[in-house]
Parts: sequence; structure tokens; C-alpha cells
Amino acid sequence: MVRRVFLHIGAPKTGTTALQTRLQRNAATLSEHGVLVPMGEQGSGRRPAGLVLRAALELTGVTLGQRPETLVGEWRRLVEQVTASPYETTIISHEALVRCDAESAARVVRDLGVGAEVHVVYTARDLGRQLVSGWLEGLKNGGDDDLTTHLARARSGDLPLRNAFDIPQVLGRWLDHVPTERIHLVTVPPPGGDRDLLWRRFADLVGLEDPWAPQAAGRTNESVGVPEAQVLLALNRALEGSSRRGRPHHKLVRRHVARVLVGRDSPRVEAPPRDADWLSAQVDEWISWTAGSGVDVVGDLDELRPEPTDPRTWTDPDVPHPGLTEAAVVALASVVAEVAGPDR
Repeated sequence: MVRRVFLHIGAPKTGTTALQTRLQRNAATLSEHGVLVPMGEQGSGRRPAGLVLRAALELTGVTLGQRPETLVGEWRRLVEQVTASPYETTIISHEALVRCDAESAARVVRDLGVGAEVHVVYTARDLGRQLVSGWLEGLKNGGDDDLTTHLARARSGDLPLRNAFDIPQVLGRWLDHVPTERIHLVTVPPPGGDRDLLWRRFADLVGLEDPWAPQAAGRTNESVGVPEAQVLLALNRALEGSSRRGRPHHKLVRRHVARVLVGRDSPRVEAPPRDADWLSAQVDEWISWTAGSGVDVVGDLDELRPEPTDPRTWTDPDVPHPGLTEAAVVALASVVAEVAGPDR
């Protein structure tokens, strides 16, 4: 038996939450079929599913607001769980692993490749949607750039998040350590299609059959609309950095403001029509590199091409929206309820 370790490294905003949630919810049934989804120790007081995140943060040196001393030994714990497993297949998934540099990639393959084949899985989507989703996620975590600034930084190379979407840059770090045929790029289908198609592509790649993971993800990382994004941006700027990860107001903003602003009937945030040309040119380069690299493509590379934004229906998120006041009241009510508590 050849053991296989599938390392799903992201990228962020490519359906990773849905994939990880489904894997975690079905960890027990998957184990019955020889598939390990690594989890932390029960009764440890820490979220079991957080083991992979903590290990990835220690490995890459990116703390995301956590104290570095709390991460010591987490990578070793993950490696021990994987290498001691009798199962044929292991699936490790977290987008924090996209930050691996060449040195940490070599360590991953060395540590996890003892008696096993290491496969690298990278999910990718339309760059316009990726960058917009990244901006919206950043607002939930204290971001204070408007969309115009965010996209300008991406175009100039000054936006760290863009590096996570750079297919040649990310996969190029692994090519010296993993055979080309074991590096897999899975494309994310465009919106409006089969919502389960990404899961089926991923499952087929790693060898999962439908009955092994009967519970659907149950939740996704929803985004906010234009007026809600404007509320978060204004709030973050007013808080002057204290709503960022690890700062005093981060949890309050993310859990009680951003949470109530998702799912509202508001105009969707889309990449500005003026950015269409450079987005398309960038993706053309990445598709050309991928096609010539020999990496395994699951899906269709054309799905990575940005959908042009219709200028007739586009809503500029940098211009105050008529729904801004209503969204702000919803956010304020949530904060008041949290501060007052249920018995006051």
C-alpha cells in the first residue's frame, strides 16, 4: 500500500471554507474508509479542527494575531499524527499553507513524505472575484483600504494577498520538491452553476466516494454587499486599527457586526470595469504558465478568466450607497445587544 498525503494549500477565497467544513464534519465516516482528516486532541480546550491552522502558522511564521508561544510544537504534533496513521489517505487543508516559502515547502515534504507520496492541491478561481472577496474578508478583519486602493496595490504588487493568488509563484515553490504530476490545480466553477461541483472535483482527485462524506458543508464564508462593506470600512477607520486581528475590538467587529451584515439584499461588490484589461492580461500569463508547466489541472483553465463587469449595472463601492444608513443601524443594533447582554 502506498500512503498518500494530500496537502490542500489554498488559495484563500476559493471555496476553502466549504471544503474544510465538509471534511471536518465527515471525519469519522471518512476514517472508516481509510481517510485521515487530522484533528486535535479532544478535551484539550482548543478547537480540534484548529490543529492544522496552528501547525501552518508555526510552519510559516505567520501568527495572524496569535501569540507565537502558543504555536510552538503544533507542526510536530500534526506530523506525528499523520506519520503514525495506518490510513492509506490523509487530507490536510488550510489556506494558511499557501504562505510556505521554498524552505518550508521542503520541510513539509521531508516531514510528511516518510513512507508516503505527498501531493499538493491548489484551488484557484477568477482573479477578479478573488481580489474582491479578499477585500471583503479583509474588512471583516480590520482592513481600512477602499476597493480602489486595494486593487491598485494588487496591480502594483504591493498587496501581500495577491501573492497567494499568483499561480506560478505559489506552485513554483513546490516544483523542486514534489513531482509535477503530484501538483494539482483545481479550478473553481463560476457562480450560478452547480454549487457541489467544486467538492466533486476535489473528492474525485483525492479518491473520496459520495457515501463517505454524506454531510454537506452546511455553511460558507458569506460576503457582504456594497452598503455593508461601506459600514465596515468606516467602522475600521474610526477604530484606527483596533479591529484588526489580535487587537481589542477584532472579535466584536467580526462576530457581531460583520456577522449580521452578511446575506442582506444589497448590490454585490464587483471588480470595477476599468480594471478588466489588467486582470485579464494577468490571468492570461498565469494560464499560459500553468498549461506549459505540466501540473495536473482538474477542471477548466478558462474558468480562471475574469467575467467582465457590466458598467451599466455596476455599483461603485467607493461612492456612498443609499442603503448605507440602514446597514449602519443594523450593525449598531447588534453591538448594543451584545453590550447590553440578554438580561439587561
